[in-house]
Amino acid sequence: MQPLDRLTHEARVLAEGGAMTREETELARVMGICNACRYCEGFCAVFPAMTRRLAFGRADVHFLASLCHNCGACLHACQYAPPHEFAVQVPRAMAQVRLQTYQDHAWPAFLGGLYRRNGLALTLGLALAMSGVFGLGILARGGAQVAEARHFYDLFSHQFLVAVFLPVFLFACVALAVGVVRFWRQTAAVTGARAPGTAACLEATGDVLSLRNLGGGHGEGCHEEDDGYTLVRRRLHHLTFYGFALCFAATTVASFQHYALGWVAPYDLPSAPKWLGLAGGLSLCVGTLGLWRLNLRRHPGLVDPAQRPMDLGLIALLFLAASSGLSLWAARGTVAQAWLLCLHLGVVMALFLTMPYGKFVHGFYRAAALLRDAVHKRSPGSTGLPEG
Repeated sequence: MQPLDRLTHEARVLAEGGAMTREETELARVMGICNACRYCEGFCAVFPAMTRRLAFGRADVHFLASLCHNCGACLHACQYAPPHEFAVQVPRAMAQVRLQTYQDHAWPAFLGGLYRRNGLALTLGLALAMSGVFGLGILARGGAQVAEARHFYDLFSHQFLVAVFLPVFLFACVALAVGVVRFWRQTAAVTGARAPGTAACLEATGDVLSLRNLGGGHGEGCHEEDDGYTLVRRRLHHLTFYGFALCFAATTVASFQHYALGWVAPYDLPSAPKWLGLAGGLSLCVGTLGLWRLNLRRHPGLVDPAQRPMDLGLIALLFLAASSGLSLWAARGTVAQAWLLCLHLGVVMALFLTMPYGKFVHGFYRAAALLRDAVHKRSPGSTGLPEG
């Protein structure tokens, strides 16, 4: 950062100071201590980005919090962590600001505030309510039709499911896009608005797909219950992320086959949608079960207790979506198929509706922050890296 840029940055930070929340102020305090110490300078994406600024305003702390992968290395390495009087707890301070980020950029705004206050209750309530609505539709068909159904399209037509879910999916996409655009514009104030080059895009994409920053301070993994390194969390995140991606790919391929190729659904093995859905569902079940266990057993200094219900709510929705989908396939031609279908459809709809307002959206903000950081460190006067 050039001298003039530093002065402008400090002036903006001072101007923003009065508007900062308690959580933002705490993270700014912690980052100030870390910037003076710099013991963790090479640990992850956060600390190199931190060293490129002298003060921490509102946009700075939101940008840094979104870079954080919560690996825990900095907490266990920190000489100023509790019981030291400085009480530096970077992971918790970052998590608390991320929650503020979700709300600040949420669209519509009132849904962000509602989810922040009632995340778990809203998630489970929506899933049950949506499942109940579909259940009423099943009851209206009568017992004979339910008993004779060989496939779930015999219960709800393909056209009906598209008409119900397409608006919900489009709403989720628009809400996510608005949030990411708002975050992207906010971070331009602290990283510059320079357009991403090829090298920056490739670096950020590699970091996102490999979860490199979940390698911890020495590339050996995260900290969970104690100061021991483990790669379990990184692998479980990969199983969850790629499991979700495979399930989404299954739906995409099925839609292409149905509308573009005229291969009318439903499909069975050995079709591509079924293989993708089976692999994705199993991966998602294993990943979410593992993350649930880790979440309950993590070191208390690594988590924000207020967010645990919201985190577990997302994990539960992802697991229920995957497990109910697999169970639905296994229960074809039985009476249980109808009620598993209602559960599956209700959970998937609740997942779409809550995606833009909780932990799920952090993946998008983190990707945007990593791209901004990759661009910023290639900017003239930043680190001396070549431009690209």
